[in-house]
Amino acid sequence: MRSRAVRVGTRGSALALWQARWVEQTLRERRPDVQVRLEVIKTTGDRILDAPLSKIGDKGLFTREIEHALLRNDIDCAVHSLKDLPTQLPAGLTIGAVSVREDVRDVFIPHPRNAVRKLLDQPHGATVATGSLRRRTQLLHARPDLSVVDIRGNLQTRLRKLEESSWAGMLLARAGVVRLGLEERIGEVLSTDVMLPAVGQGALAIEIRADDARLRALVASLHDEQTARATASERAFLARMEGGCQIPIGTHARLAGPEGTTGMLVLDALVGSLDGATVVRGRHQGPSERAEDIGRELAEELLQRGAGEILRAIRQDVTPADDESQR
Repeated sequence: MRSRAVRVGTRGSALALWQARWVEQTLRERRPDVQVRLEVIKTTGDRILDAPLSKIGDKGLFTREIEHALLRNDIDCAVHSLKDLPTQLPAGLTIGAVSVREDVRDVFIPHPRNAVRKLLDQPHGATVATGSLRRRTQLLHARPDLSVVDIRGNLQTRLRKLEESSWAGMLLARAGVVRLGLEERIGEVLSTDVMLPAVGQGALAIEIRADDARLRALVASLHDEQTARATASERAFLARMEGGCQIPIGTHARLAGPEGTTGMLVLDALVGSLDGATVVRGRHQGPSERAEDIGRELAEELLQRGAGEILRAIRQDVTPADDESQR
């Protein structure tokens, strides 16, 4: 262990580096005999910033190049935001650990000159920015009068774009904002009744080679079983929907038993049309040992209740307004 540092692959954004450094620090605290070195790798999602995510494909936009480095043995493990990691991993790779989850909720960041701090209190016709179809769908479902514009870039870039704009504000994940010490910019933390988060939001995934027993044992100290079960249910739901950032899907799984136990798992999920006019939402629960089954079962229920039609319309590039079956 002392002879070779563990090479940790990461994106180069401030948030990605914060996440990788958290892994580095935690490993050093729990395994002081281990040296850790970060390797920054630029991904497709980092390079293409002038197009919406939904227009440039969603299979590994923020992970593919890092995974290639892992398969080439250029790095020993990779740190990802779990919500960026596709449900189907490349052959030979696996998730070695899932970190304890931060707050899963989204937040509204008002423009610095906007005195209206809450999202749903914005005036008629106000403009809100987001790079997520999931957020767009739920926002328009709650407030169809609002104007929604696309925004890309890391958190600092988005904040700068907001300050230079006439927008009322923008939507972000609370976990990232807090991790970078920008909590004072938050106008409102959004209830999951208004905005279900992305699959895996708030959790980190440490990806390793499937046959690397050394790294599997090393990163086990970073693993949180409650988060792993909750996010496994969400990822099973997403996999059944065959979704990604091109599909407006929101989920929130949590364990309902006493603290420190696995207990019962409750999963809320939704699928919505791009204009927010049609949203199919449901809840399923059961023993946390059945986490993935719960995700798949809720997906089947929502598909039968209309989510299948919504997804077919989106994949055929037909908006619900053009598809009478959605009315």
